Amino acid sequence: MQRSGFATLRLHYGSAPPWLFGRMVSLGKSIMEVLVDDCGHQGVLERISNTYFFQSLSNALGFDWNSSGTTTVLCGVLQQVFAEQELGLKVVGGKGSKSRQTQEELVKVGDEYSFSEKRIEDLRYSSRMTAKVDNTAIQAGYQLYHHCMFVSEKGGWAVVQQGMNAENKMARRYHWLSENVVDFVEEPHQAIVCDARHEKVLDLTSKQSGECKKTIVELAKESPQQTRRLFDYLSSKQKTLSSWDQECEYRIPRRMDWNAVERAYNLQPQNFEGLLSVEGVGPATVRGLALISQLIYGQEPSWKDPVKYSFAFGGKDGVPFPVKRREYDQAIEILKDAVRQSKLGDFEKIKAIKRLST
Repeated sequence: MQRSGFATLRLHYGSAPPWLFGRMVSLGKSIMEVLVDDCGHQGVLERISNTYFFQSLSNALGFDWNSSGTTTVLCGVLQQVFAEQELGLKVVGGKGSKSRQTQEELVKVGDEYSFSEKRIEDLRYSSRMTAKVDNTAIQAGYQLYHHCMFVSEKGGWAVVQQGMNAENKMARRYHWLSENVVDFVEEPHQAIVCDARHEKVLDLTSKQSGECKKTIVELAKESPQQTRRLFDYLSSKQKTLSSWDQECEYRIPRRMDWNAVERAYNLQPQNFEGLLSVEGVGPATVRGLALISQLIYGQEPSWKDPVKYSFAFGGKDGVPFPVKRREYDQAIEILKDAVRQSKLGDFEKIKAIKRLST
């Protein structure tokens, strides 16, 4: 399966100044109009889910190339572009409290596009599950604070969301594309892009975590009292496990949400995705069950950070991988062509193309 990706960026605070944001919206309207005409709605979603293109688009519109604000500002720009210009695409959600409005906004978009109740509910489920996976199934210390869903009038979607790590002052971006999501909990991202890799990351989306996930589900379906006894046993062995604990980076959680465990037991989830969808099942609960699976039943999850690449385009010295020149160049050429075809004035075209060339 291909991956849609996530990028890690330096964490910058504040917001884009109004003069820049307004200018980005103006440029964005012209570029998006050409792209929708040339690539279609699905083509635009594919490009939004491609980190090379996403980064290049932000640069073309005039935003910083290496700022965590790339995610929030560009998504905000595109949200306004598609709200003011009817192109068959909408963006819902946003940063902080706006992300919590996604579910209600999806209903409004569904009504506008005359979606069936089932399609609307599928979109709402996809929104919830993408957030749950990146916040819970992959644990690298990044708390989600931004969630945007791009929806086409045909029902296709892409998700761009970002998490923040308060300790290393960095942000990590995740991209999803509906067309490539065969399984929400097994390698659902299309490309993974990052300039920092952690030594130990709990990655339950990895194929290597398959048996561990099965054991976690079986634990959730067992008596909560039995699961609690196992958890208490591990906690009592904390000193004995101290060396293992330090290696794992993610320690045995101090507390579990036993109400969530009880809820999961009553619902008897059939698979790991079903368990994640249970209300209250969060990072600590999943990590606790994963550690029981590893230490007591010998079913180890993947502790390898799923990051594959450096930032957006790799490193010129080939570390951690050589620049993917073809993908990089394709993204830039598509945008250069869109700028040339746009209704922008010559001065704006020259500046946008110059930024891409740089």
